[in-house]
Amino acid sequence: MGQVITVAQQKGGSGKTTLAINLAVEFSRQGLKIALLDTDPQGSLGRWFMARRDRLGDPGMDLSTASAWGVSYECEKLRKTTDLVIVDTPPKVDADLRPALREADLVLVPVASSHVDLWATDGVLDLVAREHRRALVVLNRAKAGTRLAEEVAEAAGQLAEVAAARFGQRVVFAETLGQGLAVPEAGKSIAATEVSALAAEVLAALQEG
Repeated sequence: MGQVITVAQQKGGSGKTTLAINLAVEFSRQGLKIALLDTDPQGSLGRWFMARRDRLGDPGMDLSTASAWGVSYECEKLRKTTDLVIVDTPPKVDADLRPALREADLVLVPVASSHVDLWATDGVLDLVAREHRRALVVLNRAKAGTRLAEEVAEAAGQLAEVAAARFGQRVVFAETLGQGLAVPEAGKSIAATEVSALAAEVLAALQEG
C-alpha cells in the first residue's frame, strides 16, 4: 500500500504547490510511482500537470482531483496503485481540510521566511495534532545567513518538528514550474541539492512511521 503526504498551510503563497511538485518529480526520478491529488479549487497543480503533459507527452506520474470530501475515497484508490500520493490542499484551515490530514502518513507545512507566515501555521498544526498525525515544517524561500530566517526556524522549532532541509529564495523554482518541469530536471544546482535533501528527509520520516 502506498503512503500519503499532505501539504497544508492556511496562508496563500506559502509554496505548497512548489513543494508538492518538486518532491513528486524527485521521487519519480528515484523510481517511485507517484500520484498527485489536487484538492485546491485554484488548480495550480493541475495546470502544471497539463503543461508538463504538453511538454513531455508522458508526465511520469498520475494526477487526480477531488473536493474535500472526496479525498478519502481518492487516497484509498491511489494507495493501491502507487508508492506515494502527494495531496495539495487549499490555503485555508477548516473542516474541509480534515480528510486530507486524516489520510496523511506525513503532513508537510511550508513556511516562507516571515513571522506572519509562521503565525499562520497555528491552525494547521492544531488540526494535525487533533488527527494524531506527524507534521514537518519546511522553511521555504529562506534567505541563507539572514537573521530573519534563523529566527523563524527557531520559532518554528518551538511549535513543531522542522525539516533540516529548506528551500532557498531561488528564481529557478518559479521558472521550472512555468515550464511544466521541476528543479531536479533543470540540471545541477543548489536548488536541486535542496530538493534532494528534503526528499531524503521526507522518505526517512515516512519509514519511521
